[in-house]
Amino acid sequence: MTTTDRSHHALILLALLLLSGLLFFIGLGDMGLTDQDEGRNAEAGREMFESGDRLTPTFNGELRVAKPVFIYWLMDQSYRLFGVNTFAARFPSALFGVGLILIHYLFLIHQRDRTIALFGALMLLLNLEILGLGRMALTDSVLIFFTTASLYGFWLGLHGENGVRRWIWAFYIGMALATLTKGPVGFAVPLIAAVLYLTWARRWPEYWQKGFPLAGMLLFILLAAPWYAAMFIVHGEAYASGAKVHTIGRFFSPMEGHYGTIFFYFPVLLIGFFPWSALLPIPLYHTLKDWYLIRRARTHPDPYEASELDLFASLWVVGVFIFFTASSTRLPHYIGPLFPAAAILTASYWSRCLQDPTTKGIRGSIHLMMGVGYLLAIAFASLPTLYATYASKLVKEFPLAGQVDLGSGPYLLATLLLIGMGLVGYLGLNDERRGGAFWAAGATLASLVLIIIVLVIPHINRYMVAPPQELAYAAGLNLTPQDQFIAYGTTRASSVFYARRKTLFVHRGEEDRIRTALKESKRVMILLPENAQSKLPAEAVTLVPVLKRYGYVLLANQPMVTVPEAAVPPPQPSVLGH
Repeated sequence: MTTTDRSHHALILLALLLLSGLLFFIGLGDMGLTDQDEGRNAEAGREMFESGDRLTPTFNGELRVAKPVFIYWLMDQSYRLFGVNTFAARFPSALFGVGLILIHYLFLIHQRDRTIALFGALMLLLNLEILGLGRMALTDSVLIFFTTASLYGFWLGLHGENGVRRWIWAFYIGMALATLTKGPVGFAVPLIAAVLYLTWARRWPEYWQKGFPLAGMLLFILLAAPWYAAMFIVHGEAYASGAKVHTIGRFFSPMEGHYGTIFFYFPVLLIGFFPWSALLPIPLYHTLKDWYLIRRARTHPDPYEASELDLFASLWVVGVFIFFTASSTRLPHYIGPLFPAAAILTASYWSRCLQDPTTKGIRGSIHLMMGVGYLLAIAFASLPTLYATYASKLVKEFPLAGQVDLGSGPYLLATLLLIGMGLVGYLGLNDERRGGAFWAAGATLASLVLIIIVLVIPHINRYMVAPPQELAYAAGLNLTPQDQFIAYGTTRASSVFYARRKTLFVHRGEEDRIRTALKESKRVMILLPENAQSKLPAEAVTLVPVLKRYGYVLLANQPMVTVPEAAVPPPQPSVLGH
């Protein structure tokens, strides 16, 4: 690599770092934690930070077995750096999101060329799902980083020469850390992609020779098993049975109402990977078809006609997609680990289309991209009308839902998509201007996300997310460990995080639990929707409102000692929207 090439390479890396940093970190803490998973994860990390117990994750003082420990270790360190706040809870996801884009670019620059590497990195960054996951206190951004690093290590170790072969160890280390992040799916994803590739490409002999399978599996066990073994030794059946429910049980039966048809992930991939999802079907189909014909003829592929890396990426996409489709519990973010492979295929295909304007399927792909964009524009433009129609159904969860105006945000997003997709069509359907369609699509997506972050999220946060969290924070300032904090009629896990204390969740119909708490505690505070006050037991008549926020009220049987300004935490790297 020449000095000029190194300079260009460094500039691209810097640009990717700045862009990904902007999109992942800007306004990261401006919206309160969403419920339930974000609230549970952030609070489990906070309890670990507060207790100093690095072995046992807990939520609301009780054993939490839904997720392994690695994300809580990361949050624990983040809280040490930034304090206990929303920004810190989401910081690990954003950090690993940036890391994912950088390792994706570095892998492609090594395997392909600078153009494909840049396209691939931007496609992996500029889509709704990866940006969304990188901005939430979930396990998925960290999981995707480790499964991707694992599979890139597998590829480099299998195909590299001399020193590059040492990257095979990243295959096992990545799997181990992914398993500590989200359980069995952490090793299932890399193994599915690797096994499918080794079988289809007939590479098993090379893997046995270069892959150090026995030593690698031993390394995996040494890294991943000790925490699981320690949890079983310390907590026994309480941990084992709970972990079984959240792993094997989640696969074989829907949990918490998260189910769907076998077609569930088709629209998820189409919209989640928008706008680049429109470029995926053609290279996926042709790669699998070409390699099927090669296998059938038992011939060696022409590297210029059939890329083995594209085969690897295609099997990665298909294998992970089928695996999560086979699972009974389905959520949109589950298929996130296939997005890096999808970005490889779409970047390679787009590069070919620019070099050869007659490449099959490009015009249909451009039309599909425009069609999805126009449908999203219609959806955004229809959102205010749909919201006004169905807002009454949200009142139970969001008391002032019927009085909230969505403002101009949805119309602005719709207009942006219409203009952006118009430019994509104008440029992409012209062979000489086609290169500009990529930048038009990328700029549209980036602008879409920035508008959501700057305009839409603060509006939603102010009226729907922040109010109960602000009141929970105020309650936490005024209660001692011996006092009782009750969340009635609202079971948001984030209440525990903002109150910084154990919370008694009481569902409607369980008012007897409130009677008991009032008898046992001298000082009690109850957080509830204002429209649920009439449902409280007669014993709660002595409680008086001490704070109200947008349809929520905080009741207490004693006056408040500390009244925070607007019931909002003091300024930190993350504050709730005002």
